[in-house]
Amino acid sequence: MLPSARVSDDADVNEPAHDASEGSGRYSVRAVERVADILDTLQRAEGGVSLVTLAEVTGLPKSSVFRYLATLEARGYVEKDPDGGDYTLGVALPSQQRHFELLSARARPVLERFRDRFGETVNFGVLDGDRVLYLEIVESHRAMRLAARRGDRDYVHSTALGRAIAAGLPEEQVRRIVASAGMPALTTRTVTSAEELVASLADVRANGYAIDDEENEEGARCVAIALPGARVPAGISVSAPAVRLSREDAARVAAALAEEASYLGRRLRPRGGDRVEA
Repeated sequence: MLPSARVSDDADVNEPAHDASEGSGRYSVRAVERVADILDTLQRAEGGVSLVTLAEVTGLPKSSVFRYLATLEARGYVEKDPDGGDYTLGVALPSQQRHFELLSARARPVLERFRDRFGETVNFGVLDGDRVLYLEIVESHRAMRLAARRGDRDYVHSTALGRAIAAGLPEEQVRRIVASAGMPALTTRTVTSAEELVASLADVRANGYAIDDEENEEGARCVAIALPGARVPAGISVSAPAVRLSREDAARVAAALAEEASYLGRRLRPRGGDRVEA
C-alpha cells in the first residue's frame, strides 16, 4: 500500500502561479506541490505505479494526473511502461544516476563476454529524454574499432540502438522524440522523415533487431536489440567497421544477443534495497 500524499482539493492543472499564506511569509505553489507529490509517490514505490493509483494517492482527477505525467514524461522525469502503462521515475532525475551505476555494473560482464565472442565493440544504452544515453561501452581490442564514450548521447533515428528501443515505444512517443531532437542527415543514408522512421520500426519489430547501415557514421555498421524487462527502455548493440560486419553477420550477431536479452533485461531491473558499491 502506498502512503497517501498531501494535496489541496483544487484539481485544475491550469491554476494561479502561487498562493501566499497571509502572515506566514511563505509561498505555496500548488502545481509544483502536485508534481512533487507524484514524484514522491514514484520514488517510494518499489515498481511501476498506475495512473489510477497515482490519482487515488494524490486525490486528483485522472485527467489532471495524466497531464502532469505527460509533461514530466516529455522532459524525462517520468517513464511510462509501453506494455503495462505503469509509471516510474525517469532518467532525468539525479536519483537515477545511482540506478545507472547499478545497471552498468550488472551489464558489464555480459558486454565483455560478447566483446570477446565477436571481437567488436559492445554498447549498452538507455533512452534519455529524446536521445540514447550510452551507460557502458566495452571496446574491441582491435586497432581499428568503433566506440562511443560513456555518457555520450546519440540520436534515436540514426542509430541501431535508438531504433531498437523505439520499436518498443508507442508511435506517438516516437514522433514526439524525433520532433524534439530533430532528424539531421548525419550521412547520405540517414532517414530524415518521421513517416519513414515509423514505417521502418515495423521491420525492426518483425526481425527482432535493428541495423544502422552507415546511417550514423560513414563506414560504420551497428546491430542492436532492445532488452525486455528492463526498468527503463534499454538496448545492447555491437558496432564495427562495415568491412568487418556485413548485414548477414549482423543478423547472426543479433540472434546471439537475443539469446541473453530476457536474462539481461531482468538483471537490469533494480530491486528494493539495491546499492552500488564505490
